Amino acid sequence: MAAIPNTTPSVQLVSDLITRIPEFRGVYETHVFRQGDVLPHVFFWDVVQDTVRSFLGEAPGAADWRRTLAFLEEQSARGVFDIDEVIVTSFLGDLPSPHEPGHAIIHQLGPVMAAKFVRIRPLG
Repeated sequence: MAAIPNTTPSVQLVSDLITRIPEFRGVYETHVFRQGDVLPHVFFWDVVQDTVRSFLGEAPGAADWRRTLAFLEEQSARGVFDIDEVIVTSFLGDLPSPHEPGHAIIHQLGPVMAAKFVRIRPLG
């Protein structure tokens, strides 16, 4: 997917994600069909779910969770407010809690996202 002209950084984040990790294209198309537009915070709920399923080995056709975390780490390190807001609020904030399956994925976060995760969820 090519860059969308005159778009917000958060919408560009979605575009860049599906360009880099095409396994999210189906999720994206369903999202746009249901929402009528790209709503990054809503879209990232599905990204979290697919990433955790991949981490748990429950979704063989899903994007490899390592690629998703690497992409988000790279984007998070850029320090762009709109991008950070989506990653922190709608990815890191929605990762499984300590009592939920898949919580161990937090130990796989890169240093930038791990630091942000600890700030928003100091108890995990």
